[in-house]
Amino acid sequence: MQSYQIAFIPGDGVGTEVSDEAIKILNTLADKYGFQLRIETFGWGCDYYLQHGRMMPDDMLEKLRAFDAIFLGCIGDVNKVPDHISLTLLLTIRKGFDQYVNLRPIKLYPGVDTALKNASPSTVDMAVIRENTEGEYSGTGGFYKLGTPDGAAIQTAIFTQKGCERVMRYAFELARKRKKLGDSPAGMVTNCTKSNALNYSMVFWDKVFDQVAQDYPDIKTDMALVDALTMWMVKNPEFFDVIVASNLFGDIITDLGAMLQGGMGFAAGANINPEKRYPSMFEPIHGSAPKYAGKGIVNPVAAIESIRMMTEHLGETKAGKDIEAALNQVLQTGDVKTRDMGGKHSTAEMGDAVKKALLSP
Repeated sequence: MQSYQIAFIPGDGVGTEVSDEAIKILNTLADKYGFQLRIETFGWGCDYYLQHGRMMPDDMLEKLRAFDAIFLGCIGDVNKVPDHISLTLLLTIRKGFDQYVNLRPIKLYPGVDTALKNASPSTVDMAVIRENTEGEYSGTGGFYKLGTPDGAAIQTAIFTQKGCERVMRYAFELARKRKKLGDSPAGMVTNCTKSNALNYSMVFWDKVFDQVAQDYPDIKTDMALVDALTMWMVKNPEFFDVIVASNLFGDIITDLGAMLQGGMGFAAGANINPEKRYPSMFEPIHGSAPKYAGKGIVNPVAAIESIRMMTEHLGETKAGKDIEAALNQVLQTGDVKTRDMGGKHSTAEMGDAVKKALLSP
């Protein structure tokens, strides 16, 4: 019998509530498909910081290394800890485990309302591949003469041949797998860039993209400046298949993508080490929403979608497809809706509805 060790870091705010639903769905799948789970929960986050002066223990990576996958509920509570400090937990895991692919599916489920009037499940179906370990979030820089008229800050973005190439290859391979355009071309990868203004980093990025594209003649390519891309994502979402972007640009456009798919309550993300040398981490991207914490009203679909991505990454493909089918059924029927969907059902009730759909014949 296949066995998986899964680390859960509920984190802050509503993290505990959505983590409970994620565990509920994961256990349901284990019972249905006959694999074993060893789930361990770690109480790291802002409350841990208030007690210990740091977001996580010094040996966090060593503790997590033995797990097959990590689920992160959410991190951050500016009322307790400044965001640039709380984010160190997330960034330490991403960089420490070389999770260089950030995968954000942007999919509109049937029955879900969106602010975009021309959006439908057939038009909103894309994936953003964000470089996840370098670029604008490399953390290189410093301050100079703070508190004086000469005060300055330098933030340096680092783009390497290896870093750009490997995330771009992942994007092209994903386009092959999705086959959105059929057989020839099988799919399309859009290069999200800003090389007209960033005349070193993004020019370099573009050159690497062109090099990688030569190895995928069956995949159509497209280039869009990030500002124009945000416009086209709204105007013509059906145009896009796979988008590959740098760390900062990918961070920005995926929040826009979340609005296309109905809101942050539906947006899931995966931080992937494709070679599986280290565990990958899966998370809803909606943040900790401290003002809603403890009320049991947040939408757990993004957390459940993160479990779908986790199970597929672990090789439990049937289980992942089962979650997708269950979400389709629950959302399209519309009998259960959380507050963000215009309903009155609780976080747990939405989780229960998905569990029931998973167990139905």
